[in-house]
Amino acid sequence: MQILMSTKSRVLTAIAAALLLTLYVVPLWRIRLVAPQYPEGLGMEITVNSVHGLKEHDLQNINELNHYIGMKVIDPAAIPVLRVMPWVVAGLVVFGLATALLGRPGLLYTWLSAFVILGGAGMGVFWWWEYDYGHHLDFEHAIIKIPGMTYQPPLIGAKQLLNFRAISIPDWGAWFVGLAFALGVVAAVSAHRARHPHPAAGS
Repeated sequence: MQILMSTKSRVLTAIAAALLLTLYVVPLWRIRLVAPQYPEGLGMEITVNSVHGLKEHDLQNINELNHYIGMKVIDPAAIPVLRVMPWVVAGLVVFGLATALLGRPGLLYTWLSAFVILGGAGMGVFWWWEYDYGHHLDFEHAIIKIPGMTYQPPLIGAKQLLNFRAISIPDWGAWFVGLAFALGVVAAVSAHRARHPHPAAGS
């Protein structure tokens, strides 16, 4: 007879899955550009299904600046992963809630494995998106041409790009994802201990 997850593990798993729903209302990542001519900075927020400026005209201004160095226009509609991500998140939410309902430890371990794989793939796609925009330049139409110069912002942290300082940091959505995963790990540890209890000391 299979030992099911404890009530504690089920509740933690359900909360972890529900936390992922916040990705539909809060941004995942933030990139800011600061320079002497833009002391207040320009910025972009990356959400589960779009990219938009921190302020009303930020994305337009960033695209105009990118034109000078031959970078492609940042157009959310032209980024395929933004059409896939909402479905990936929805799948994780449904899988997590089903795991909490059924209470099978094996499903919880599978859910956490899928969480890690999809999260790692998401970060990899994000890095490649930055690499593509920063390295594949249209020098033929660029106004500013610096041989050997690339403009890939950091995945996380700060980097100097000409007279701009690019700062890339997790936003609220990324922190909620981290919290959801941590709760899932706690639920898995609790479920494992319930299946493999330690013998009483001295027995």
